Amino acid sequence: MLGNSLALLADAGHNFGDVLGLFLAWGGSHLAQRAPTARFTYGLRSASILSALGNAIFLLLVTGAIVWEAVLRLFAPAPVAAWDVVIVAALGVLINTATAALFLAGRKHDLNLRAAFLHMAGDAALSLGVVASGVVILFTHWFWLDPLTSIVVSIFIVWFTWDVLRESMGLALDAVPPGIETASVREFLLAQTGVQGVHDLHIWAMSTTENALTAHLVMPAGVPGDNFLHHLAAELATHFGIHHSTLQVEQGDSEHRCILAGEGHV
Repeated sequence: MLGNSLALLADAGHNFGDVLGLFLAWGGSHLAQRAPTARFTYGLRSASILSALGNAIFLLLVTGAIVWEAVLRLFAPAPVAAWDVVIVAALGVLINTATAALFLAGRKHDLNLRAAFLHMAGDAALSLGVVASGVVILFTHWFWLDPLTSIVVSIFIVWFTWDVLRESMGLALDAVPPGIETASVREFLLAQTGVQGVHDLHIWAMSTTENALTAHLVMPAGVPGDNFLHHLAAELATHFGIHHSTLQVEQGDSEHRCILAGEGHV
């Protein structure tokens, strides 16, 4: 191992995870553009969600292994080639800073890009911390500082990764995407002319950039026409970022009550 540094290994492991994440993000985005088929009627849009989730899980597994080794080394510190640590980590600062800048613009709109940006920006900061620890070891020979630094680096890796893991896990389980309030959408639908009830409302992410909705609207007078539905779909896209909406209109006939009416039915 270069320099015999666990802190440098932790930083390199995170860098490798980010490179893997970039390939996963690219692959997920490419698959998400595939056309729908008879089997995959939505195409492969959710591949972008799975790629973000897979990258987060991989990073946490690698980090756990490094922390375990670091704890063992705290009780038996090993010599570290400080100059090697400083030089390699400094290169990491430059490369990660430049790479993070590439994802700066798109990080607010795409979970994949945000994951890549956070990882690269985090890597730059962590590499800088490894540089600092290498300099201190160079002058003090405090070799115990190397495993301690690797633990601190690992804590920051978990911190950077946790939100992406939580969000991608939620999207993979069809949770309502962040930034969309189900209650607000329901109130908006109920406020439409002629709508007296809303049930079987579902909102989920088709990919890291596309959201979908299905709902049953109770309209005793019936739907005014296609223009009503087209206008409602456009308003959902504008106000809530839901670009794929499917609305079923019912008149609320008591003799043919929808079996999905009422809370808790799916």
